[in-house]
Amino acid sequence: MASGTVGSGKVAAEFSAPKLTFEELRSALRQVGEERYHHKHPFHLLMHEGKLTRGQLQAWALNRYYYQSIIPIKDAIILSRALDPKFRRVWRKRIVDHDGDEQRNGGILRWIKLAEATGLDRERVVSGTEVLPASRFIGNEYLNLVRTRPFVECVASSLTELFSKDLIALRMDRMRQHYPWLVSGLDYFEARLTEAPEDAAFAIQYVYEHAATRGEQERAIQALRDKCDILWAQLDALYFAYVEPGWPPPGAFRLEADHG
Repeated sequence: MASGTVGSGKVAAEFSAPKLTFEELRSALRQVGEERYHHKHPFHLLMHEGKLTRGQLQAWALNRYYYQSIIPIKDAIILSRALDPKFRRVWRKRIVDHDGDEQRNGGILRWIKLAEATGLDRERVVSGTEVLPASRFIGNEYLNLVRTRPFVECVASSLTELFSKDLIALRMDRMRQHYPWLVSGLDYFEARLTEAPEDAAFAIQYVYEHAATRGEQERAIQALRDKCDILWAQLDALYFAYVEPGWPPPGAFRLEADHG
Protein backbone atom coordinates (compact mmCIF):
# COMPACT_ATOMS: atom_id res chain seq x y z
CA MET A 1 0.00 0.00 0.00
CA ALA A 2 2.77 2.38 0.95
CA SER A 3 4.72 1.73 -2.27
CA GLY A 4 1.59 2.46 -4.31
CA THR A 5 1.21 5.77 -2.49
CA VAL A 6 4.82 6.69 -3.22
CA GLY A 7 4.38 5.80 -6.89
CA SER A 8 1.21 7.85 -7.14
CA GLY A 9 2.96 10.77 -5.50
CA LYS A 10 5.81 10.55 -8.02
CA VAL A 11 3.40 10.59 -10.94
CA ALA A 12 1.48 13.51 -9.44
CA ALA A 13 4.74 15.44 -8.98
CA GLU A 14 5.78 14.83 -12.57
CA PHE A 15 2.44 15.94 -13.93
CA SER A 16 2.32 19.08 -11.77
CA ALA A 17 5.87 20.11 -12.73
CA PRO A 18 6.47 23.11 -14.99
CA LYS A 19 5.99 22.61 -18.70
CA LEU A 20 9.03 21.51 -20.65
CA THR A 21 10.55 24.11 -22.91
CA PHE A 22 10.57 23.35 -26.62
CA GLU A 23 14.15 22.10 -26.48
CA GLU A 24 13.46 20.03 -23.37
CA LEU A 25 10.44 18.46 -25.04
CA ARG A 26 12.39 17.77 -28.19
CA SER A 27 15.17 16.19 -26.12
CA ALA A 28 12.69 14.00 -24.22
CA LEU A 29 11.10 12.82 -27.46
CA ARG A 30 14.47 12.08 -29.03
CA GLN A 31 15.43 10.14 -25.90
CA VAL A 32 12.44 7.89 -26.52
CA GLY A 33 13.89 7.17 -29.94
CA GLU A 34 17.33 6.44 -28.58
CA GLU A 35 15.90 3.96 -26.07
CA ARG A 36 12.99 2.39 -27.93
CA TYR A 37 13.11 2.94 -31.69
CA HIS A 38 13.41 -0.22 -33.74
CA HIS A 39 16.88 0.61 -35.09
CA LYS A 40 18.12 -1.55 -32.19
CA HIS A 41 15.93 -4.55 -32.96
CA PRO A 42 17.84 -7.79 -33.76
CA PHE A 43 16.01 -8.10 -37.10
CA HIS A 44 17.25 -4.69 -38.24
CA LEU A 45 20.73 -5.40 -36.90
CA LEU A 46 20.87 -8.55 -39.02
CA MET A 47 19.62 -6.56 -42.01
CA HIS A 48 22.30 -3.92 -41.63
CA GLU A 49 25.01 -6.54 -41.19
CA GLY A 50 24.00 -8.20 -44.45
CA LYS A 51 22.94 -11.39 -42.69
CA LEU A 52 19.35 -11.68 -43.93
CA THR A 53 18.51 -13.97 -46.83
CA ARG A 54 16.49 -12.85 -49.82
CA GLY A 55 13.53 -14.77 -48.41
CA GLN A 56 13.76 -13.02 -45.05
CA LEU A 57 13.87 -9.65 -46.81
CA GLN A 58 10.84 -10.68 -48.84
CA ALA A 59 8.98 -11.51 -45.62
CA TRP A 60 9.95 -8.10 -44.22
CA ALA A 61 8.90 -6.20 -47.37
CA LEU A 62 5.59 -8.05 -47.61
CA ASN A 63 4.64 -7.57 -43.96
CA ARG A 64 5.86 -3.99 -43.81
CA TYR A 65 3.70 -3.24 -46.86
CA TYR A 66 0.61 -3.82 -44.73
CA TYR A 67 1.85 -1.17 -42.31
CA GLN A 68 2.71 1.20 -45.19
CA SER A 69 -0.76 0.72 -46.66
CA ILE A 70 -2.50 1.93 -43.49
CA ILE A 71 -0.38 5.07 -43.03
CA PRO A 72 -2.61 7.27 -45.23
CA ILE A 73 -5.65 5.76 -43.50
CA LYS A 74 -4.10 6.72 -40.16
CA ASP A 75 -3.46 10.24 -41.43
CA ALA A 76 -7.00 10.49 -42.80
CA ILE A 77 -8.36 9.60 -39.36
CA ILE A 78 -6.24 12.33 -37.79
CA LEU A 79 -7.36 14.74 -40.50
CA SER A 80 -11.02 13.89 -39.85
CA ARG A 81 -10.58 14.76 -36.18
CA ALA A 82 -8.83 18.10 -36.81
CA LEU A 83 -10.95 21.18 -36.17
CA ASP A 84 -8.36 23.70 -37.34
CA PRO A 85 -8.32 24.24 -41.14
CA LYS A 86 -4.68 25.38 -40.94
CA PHE A 87 -3.76 22.02 -39.45
CA ARG A 88 -5.77 20.18 -42.09
CA ARG A 89 -4.05 22.05 -44.93
CA VAL A 90 -0.65 20.93 -43.68
CA TRP A 91 -1.57 17.40 -42.60
CA ARG A 92 -3.26 16.38 -45.86
CA LYS A 93 0.17 16.55 -47.53
CA ARG A 94 0.99 13.33 -45.69
CA ILE A 95 -1.80 11.47 -47.45
CA VAL A 96 -0.56 12.61 -50.85
CA ASP A 97 3.00 11.67 -49.88
CA HIS A 98 1.87 8.07 -49.42
CA ASP A 99 -1.04 7.73 -51.86
CA GLY A 100 0.42 9.90 -54.59
CA ASP A 101 -1.64 12.00 -57.00
CA GLU A 102 -1.85 12.83 -60.71
CA GLN A 103 1.62 14.36 -60.69
CA ARG A 104 3.68 11.79 -58.78
CA ASN A 105 3.79 8.35 -57.25
CA GLY A 106 3.48 8.05 -53.51
CA GLY A 107 5.19 6.02 -50.84
CA ILE A 108 2.89 3.03 -51.23
CA LEU A 109 3.83 2.52 -54.88
CA ARG A 110 7.49 3.07 -54.00
CA TRP A 111 7.25 0.36 -51.34
CA ILE A 112 5.70 -2.01 -53.88
CA LYS A 113 8.72 -1.30 -56.10
CA LEU A 114 10.99 -2.27 -53.20
CA ALA A 115 9.04 -5.49 -52.65
CA GLU A 116 9.32 -6.28 -56.35
CA ALA A 117 13.09 -5.76 -56.15
CA THR A 118 13.20 -8.59 -53.60
CA GLY A 119 11.55 -10.85 -56.20
CA LEU A 120 7.92 -10.69 -55.04
CA ASP A 121 5.00 -10.20 -57.43
CA ARG A 122 3.02 -6.99 -56.95
CA GLU A 123 -0.30 -8.82 -56.63
CA ARG A 124 1.11 -11.06 -53.93
CA VAL A 125 2.19 -8.08 -51.88
CA VAL A 126 -0.93 -5.96 -52.34
CA SER A 127 -3.36 -8.81 -51.59
CA GLY A 128 -2.13 -9.03 -48.00
CA THR A 129 -3.17 -12.67 -47.81
CA GLU A 130 0.23 -13.83 -46.52
CA VAL A 131 0.72 -11.14 -43.89
CA LEU A 132 1.51 -12.39 -40.40
CA PRO A 133 -1.49 -12.17 -38.05
CA ALA A 134 0.66 -10.10 -35.69
CA SER A 135 1.49 -7.61 -38.45
CA ARG A 136 -2.19 -7.14 -39.18
CA PHE A 137 -3.06 -6.80 -35.50
CA ILE A 138 -0.23 -4.35 -34.85
CA GLY A 139 -1.16 -2.18 -37.82
CA ASN A 140 -4.79 -2.10 -36.77
CA GLU A 141 -3.72 -1.17 -33.26
CA TYR A 142 -2.07 1.96 -34.65
CA LEU A 143 -5.38 2.89 -36.26
CA ASN A 144 -7.10 2.34 -32.91
CA LEU A 145 -4.58 4.64 -31.25
CA VAL A 146 -5.38 7.57 -33.54
CA ARG A 147 -9.12 6.91 -33.34
CA THR A 148 -9.33 6.91 -29.56
CA ARG A 149 -6.51 8.90 -27.96
CA PRO A 150 -6.59 12.67 -27.33
CA PHE A 151 -5.76 14.56 -30.50
CA VAL A 152 -2.39 15.93 -29.43
CA GLU A 153 -1.26 12.40 -28.54
CA CYS A 154 -2.25 11.19 -32.01
CA VAL A 155 -0.06 13.88 -33.53
CA ALA A 156 2.78 13.03 -31.13
CA SER A 157 2.65 9.36 -32.14
CA SER A 158 3.90 10.39 -35.60
CA LEU A 159 7.13 11.76 -34.17
CA THR A 160 9.20 8.69 -34.90
CA GLU A 161 9.95 10.95 -37.88
CA LEU A 162 12.23 12.90 -35.53
CA PHE A 163 14.77 10.10 -35.65
CA SER A 164 13.79 7.99 -38.66
CA LYS A 165 16.09 9.90 -41.03
CA ASP A 166 19.22 8.48 -39.41
CA LEU A 167 17.91 4.91 -39.69
CA ILE A 168 16.84 5.45 -43.30
CA ALA A 169 20.26 6.81 -44.29
CA LEU A 170 21.97 3.87 -42.58
CA ARG A 171 19.59 1.36 -44.18
CA MET A 172 20.17 2.75 -47.67
CA ASP A 173 23.93 2.60 -47.20
CA ARG A 174 23.88 -0.98 -45.89
CA MET A 175 21.44 -2.19 -48.54
CA ARG A 176 23.67 -0.84 -51.29
CA GLN A 177 26.60 -2.57 -49.61
CA HIS A 178 25.06 -5.95 -48.79
CA TYR A 179 22.07 -6.31 -51.12
CA PRO A 180 22.97 -4.59 -54.42
CA TRP A 181 20.03 -6.31 -56.11
CA LEU A 182 17.74 -4.10 -53.98
CA VAL A 183 19.14 -0.78 -55.20
CA SER A 184 16.38 -0.35 -57.79
CA GLY A 185 13.82 -0.37 -54.96
CA LEU A 186 15.27 2.31 -52.69
CA ASP A 187 13.15 5.22 -53.96
CA TYR A 188 10.87 4.98 -50.93
CA PHE A 189 13.72 5.68 -48.54
CA GLU A 190 15.16 8.42 -50.73
CA ALA A 191 11.87 10.33 -50.59
CA ARG A 192 11.53 9.92 -46.82
CA LEU A 193 14.90 11.59 -46.26
CA THR A 194 13.20 14.91 -47.00
CA GLU A 195 9.55 14.15 -46.20
CA ALA A 196 10.13 12.86 -42.65
CA PRO A 197 12.07 15.87 -41.27
CA GLU A 198 9.51 18.29 -42.77
CA ASP A 199 6.63 16.39 -41.22
CA ALA A 200 8.41 16.10 -37.87
CA ALA A 201 9.10 19.85 -37.70
CA PHE A 202 5.40 20.65 -38.01
CA ALA A 203 4.26 17.90 -35.64
CA ILE A 204 6.65 18.73 -32.80
CA GLN A 205 5.75 22.42 -33.00
CA TYR A 206 2.06 21.47 -32.84
CA VAL A 207 2.60 19.22 -29.83
CA TYR A 208 4.58 21.92 -28.03
CA GLU A 209 1.91 24.56 -28.66
CA HIS A 210 -1.10 22.37 -27.84
CA ALA A 211 0.04 20.19 -24.94
CA ALA A 212 -1.12 22.78 -22.44
CA THR A 213 0.27 21.23 -19.25
CA ARG A 214 3.23 19.12 -18.19
CA GLY A 215 0.83 16.22 -17.79
CA GLU A 216 -0.30 16.55 -21.41
CA GLN A 217 3.33 16.73 -22.50
CA GLU A 218 4.10 13.53 -20.59
CA ARG A 219 1.15 11.78 -22.23
CA ALA A 220 2.38 12.94 -25.64
CA ILE A 221 5.78 11.46 -24.88
CA GLN A 222 4.06 8.24 -23.84
CA ALA A 223 2.17 8.17 -27.15
CA LEU A 224 5.52 8.18 -28.94
CA ARG A 225 6.70 5.29 -26.75
CA ASP A 226 3.54 3.41 -27.70
CA LYS A 227 4.24 4.01 -31.40
CA CYS A 228 7.78 2.70 -30.94
CA ASP A 229 6.33 -0.39 -29.26
CA ILE A 230 4.10 -0.97 -32.29
CA LEU A 231 7.09 -0.87 -34.65
CA TRP A 232 9.17 -3.07 -32.34
CA ALA A 233 6.40 -5.64 -31.99
CA GLN A 234 6.12 -6.05 -35.75
CA LEU A 235 9.82 -6.91 -35.93
CA ASP A 236 9.36 -9.33 -33.02
CA ALA A 237 6.77 -11.15 -35.14
CA LEU A 238 9.08 -11.23 -38.17
CA TYR A 239 12.01 -12.48 -36.09
CA PHE A 240 9.98 -15.26 -34.52
CA ALA A 241 8.45 -16.36 -37.81
CA TYR A 242 11.47 -16.10 -40.11
CA VAL A 243 14.69 -16.06 -38.05
CA GLU A 244 14.38 -17.87 -34.73
CA PRO A 245 12.77 -20.33 -34.38
CA GLY A 246 11.44 -19.79 -37.91
CA TRP A 247 7.82 -20.67 -37.34
CA PRO A 248 5.41 -18.80 -39.65
CA PRO A 249 1.75 -19.45 -38.79
CA PRO A 250 -0.66 -21.15 -41.20
CA GLY A 251 -1.41 -19.07 -44.27
CA ALA A 252 1.49 -16.67 -43.77
CA PHE A 253 4.34 -16.14 -46.23
CA ARG A 254 6.86 -18.96 -46.14
CA LEU A 255 10.50 -18.87 -47.08
CA GLU A 256 11.31 -20.69 -50.31
CA ALA A 257 13.15 -23.43 -48.43
CA ASP A 258 9.95 -24.16 -46.52
CA HIS A 259 7.97 -24.99 -49.67
CA GLY A 260 7.53 -28.59 -50.79
